Amino acid sequence: MSRHCKMLSGGEFRMGSNRHYPEERPERTAQVDEFAIDVFPVRNSDFAEFVEATQYVTLAERRGHSHVFQMTEGPVPLNNSDLWWKAVPGACWHNPNPGTELPGDFNEHPVVHVALDDAKAFAAWAGGRLPTEAEWEFAARGGLRNAQFAWGDEFAPDGQRMAQVWQGAFPWYYAPGGKPGTVRVGQFPANGHGLHDMIGNVWEWTQSGFIEPATCCSCSPQQDWNTLFALKGGSHLCAAEYCLRYRPAARIGVAGASSTSHIGFRCVYDASPK
Repeated sequence: MSRHCKMLSGGEFRMGSNRHYPEERPERTAQVDEFAIDVFPVRNSDFAEFVEATQYVTLAERRGHSHVFQMTEGPVPLNNSDLWWKAVPGACWHNPNPGTELPGDFNEHPVVHVALDDAKAFAAWAGGRLPTEAEWEFAARGGLRNAQFAWGDEFAPDGQRMAQVWQGAFPWYYAPGGKPGTVRVGQFPANGHGLHDMIGNVWEWTQSGFIEPATCCSCSPQQDWNTLFALKGGSHLCAAEYCLRYRPAARIGVAGASSTSHIGFRCVYDASPK
């Protein structure tokens, strides 16, 4: 399978941040070797090709449900994610929100409702693997040093939206009266490495373990804190007043068996795929 990817030369970079959440500290020097990485998160069309070729069945499909974000009717306390995360029967990668119509460009949206093992199985089939947290952050920074976002220090330069993140008041109001969700990949500008959607749209799996539990509002409920893996990049549910984690340094810890409507992934390769 041919993948649209970029070869990155690797090298030293500043990883983490001392300016934001405790789990990002300390800011430090890290090193990665040369690797290639997908330009986009894995799309529904990519995952459908994998399923057709392998007859793979995801954990959510075997389990019979997955967690779906549902807006609340009004303001609620932000310390109880069970108020907006619901285990929905039938929710899975090809039916992400049962009872609602798929968008016309669904094939170009990032795949969601994939657990860690689902992502690993796809990556192996594609001739790659999941990135380490350091590789992912190196790629997301796009060659910038100490910038807050993947594109610089200003969230919306010249008023331009740069990523699919929450617009409005989480978790009950979405401006301008719309609904949150994924969008087709590549809709927003690429970073300095030519990579799209490194920030926002969906959280992305890494293969790296997560040592200290985060307090992020958008973690899926009922975590097993003994077996967490680092997710990176933030999602369409990240809001400044609640989860300002749409930054390269940001991270949350999620159980490998988690599958939700805001977690996806992309692959890396030790050599450019043919």
